[in-house]
Amino acid sequence: MDALAVRLAEIEDQEKDTETKAEGKKILVVDDSPTVRKLISGKLEKCGHEPICAVDGMDALAKINEEVPDLILLDITMPRMDGYQVCKLIRSNEATKDVPVVMISGKDGFFDKVRGRMAGTSNYITKPFGPETLMKTVNEYIQ
Repeated sequence: MDALAVRLAEIEDQEKDTETKAEGKKILVVDDSPTVRKLISGKLEKCGHEPICAVDGMDALAKINEEVPDLILLDITMPRMDGYQVCKLIRSNEATKDVPVVMISGKDGFFDKVRGRMAGTSNYITKPFGPETLMKTVNEYIQ
């Protein structure tokens, strides 16, 4: 092997070391942006998780009714039902009340974060965020 191929293999091994492989954890990704859903679900798949995507709050509740995920990544601003409302419904359901819910939002104000906590969120990530922030937060709740 030439030096470049060896270096590429080393980089690939380092990336594998930093990405915790999960035992097929089901993670619900709820965002009305197709781009955000694709980016998050792609990273989750790469790390060994099984993403389930929902386009809005109503879709999320339907998917949760079909199968309870191990973690929920939930946008706040969505059509039909916002993330705060979805989170309150998740917390009021006996089957889902203990599922971690991480809010993902472009809103970074103190009030927004407090409102998220009052709705029952486990954590709050502000957009834009990098893959390291995403996976650190995900791993915090599924280990």
